[in-house]
Amino acid sequence: MLMKRWYVVQVYPGYEEFVKKDVLKRIAEVGLESFFGQVLVPSAKLKQFFDGVDIKGDAEQQQLFPGYLLVEMELAPQSIRLVAATPRVVRFLGGVEPVPLSVKEVDRIVSQVEGRVVVPVRRSEFEVGREVEICGGPFAGFVGIIDSINENSERLTVMVSIFGRMTPVDLGFDQVKR
Repeated sequence: MLMKRWYVVQVYPGYEEFVKKDVLKRIAEVGLESFFGQVLVPSAKLKQFFDGVDIKGDAEQQQLFPGYLLVEMELAPQSIRLVAATPRVVRFLGGVEPVPLSVKEVDRIVSQVEGRVVVPVRRSEFEVGREVEICGGPFAGFVGIIDSINENSERLTVMVSIFGRMTPVDLGFDQVKR
C-alpha cells in the first residue's frame, strides 16, 4: 500500500474553495476515499499591526498561496486523474509526475494555517503621494509622485512630468528608489 503525501495543485485564482468542494464531491462520488486525506486551501487569520497596535481589530482570513490547493493523497493513476480532471484545476506542480512536499514544508504550512507561526506582513516602503526617483528603464533619472501601488505584482504607477504634462508611468518596485 502506498503512503499518502501532500501535493500542490495549481487552480484558477479566486476559485480555490470551489475546487476544494468539487474535489471532495468527486472523491465521494467515485468512492476513492481510501486514496485521499485532507484537501486544504492554505489560509491563515492575519492581524495587521502598526507600532505594536492592532490596526484592524478582527483578524481576517487571508490565503497564504493564492491559486493553489494542497491535496493529501496516494499517488495513483486514478487519484491523479480525479484531481487533474476537476474543473478549474490547471495542473499539479512538478510536471508530468507530481512531486510531493517535504514533511518540513507541510509542517510549516500547517503551523501557519493553525496560527502557531506568525506570518510577517511585509510592509511596503512606498506610499501614495510620496516622491520617488526612477532608477531603471527609459525614464531613469526622472522624479515622480506615486499615484497607486499594487503590492501583489510589486508595481507602482508614478506620475511623471513629461513635456510639461503629468503622465502615468507603470514601474516595478525595483525601478524606483525613495
